Order: sequence, then C-alpha cells, then structure tokens
Amino acid sequence: MGMNRRAFLGAVGGAAAAGLAGCLGGSSGSGTSALYHAGNLEATFVRNGDYPDDPDPADGLPPEFDDPPAERSIDTDAFETLDVEGETVKLAPIDVAKYWYDRGEARFVDARPKTQYEHSHIYGAVNSPAQTQASGGPVEGWPTDDRVVAYCGCPHHLSSIRASALQSADYTDVYVIDEGFWTWHDQSYPMAGTDFEKPAAYHIDGRVDAAYGGEYAWATAVESGQQEAAPIGDDGFYELHLRFDDITDATTVRVDTPAYSVTGELADLVAGTVTG
Repeated sequence: MGMNRRAFLGAVGGAAAAGLAGCLGGSSGSGTSALYHAGNLEATFVRNGDYPDDPDPADGLPPEFDDPPAERSIDTDAFETLDVEGETVKLAPIDVAKYWYDRGEARFVDARPKTQYEHSHIYGAVNSPAQTQASGGPVEGWPTDDRVVAYCGCPHHLSSIRASALQSADYTDVYVIDEGFWTWHDQSYPMAGTDFEKPAAYHIDGRVDAAYGGEYAWATAVESGQQEAAPIGDDGFYELHLRFDDITDATTVRVDTPAYSVTGELADLVAGTVTG
C-alpha cells in the first residue's frame, strides 16, 4: 500500500475526522470500538524525543517526519501468522512496523487497556483495547482498506485479539507487531506518555481442561483494570505475561478462564500453577 500521511489527509479530508469525533474517549455504539488517544491528554503527556507535533491524534498515523526511509519492497505474505478466533493474523517484524511508521504508511492501534496506554505508547497511536471473544468492532471513520498495525506488550496476545476483531469487521490490511511494544520501548523509538519506566514482569502459569485449548485466559488487576490475555494450549496450559503499571506482590489480580475465575494476591498467583 502506498499511503502516507500527506496522501491520506488529502484523500480522506474531513469526512473521516468527522466520523471519528463521535467516538473519542468512550463507547461509540453501533458495534464500533471505543477510541482513546493522546489528544485527550495533551497537557499531561510528554514525548521521549524532539518529534514533530501530531496534527490529528485521532487518526492513528504518526506525525510526518523529515527524511523518511526510501521505499522498499515488503513481502507480507512471508510473515508468520497466528490463528485467532477464526482469523489468520499476520505478525509484522518490528523493523517493518518502524519502516511503515517512519513513512506514515500505517495507522497504529494500542490494544492494551487505557491505563497502560497512558503510561507509555507509540507516539501517534490511538488506544482501542482488545476485548474478550475478539469483539470490539471497527474503529469508526477509518477506511477498511487502510493498513492498520496493532500492538500490545505481551508481546502479541492482546494485539492479535484486536487484529482479529478488525479483520472480522472487514479490515483487509491488518498486522500485529511481532515483538510487541516493549521491544519498541527498548529501542527508544518514538513514544508518548506519562512515564517511560518499564514495569516489572510477572508470569502466571495455569491449567484448565484440554478441551478449552485454543480459547483464552485473562488476567485483570482488580483496582486499576489493567488486563492481559494468553491463549490456552492444546494441553490446557497457559502462561500470562504481565507488565502492569504500579503493581506489587500484594496487588489483587483476577484470572478468568472458560472453566473458572480465581482472585488473589499476585504473589500467590505467581507462586504455583493456577487450576481453579
């Protein structure tokens, strides 16, 4: 796809922006997904570098950078894939995602909950969190043939769920950053947020009946609402990788699976295998 920010803005004009305005910061209804973006918090967000201003924080496009990289061929058919909720989701290597970013050739969607997005996110990305059963619908006002790159931090469980929902809503050019947001963070690529410190990692192992293989387990920090998801393997095992902001061993976390829900302190949940 040859879209860049200048061409996109010229082709779409105000129509898409008007459509987006109805869904900023909350549920947009009619099967569309809630959208949250840096424009809502301009006074409190900072950038991790001296980057151009983003003229339209709701469009998911990065700002227009000077000296973008030269055009090169990308064989997207060679990308690795995941099967998620009946959709085949393509995993874009981070160097390709950064190339599209630098050229303004993709819209970026942060699939994590709002709290994590506020902490730090790809500069220019909007927040449209993944939801259970790959629901969530389209992002209102975005043409379904535009390239969309979703990401999360685990490195690609929430983002693949969100990408699956976009594809189910007839988006035709959707990708997930394979290595996830924290590799972007480690490379000091353009970000915005309130705090760029990398949260500590926690891992929750669990098991359900093997009949639930292919479905998902979810972890939720009860007070903040931060979430993470992980697929259940064919053997019934799952591993939730958590990088939640401002949590400790005493944070109350709920683990939800198709078979059970368990709530407890994080220290207890990471100490063994959760079985309900």
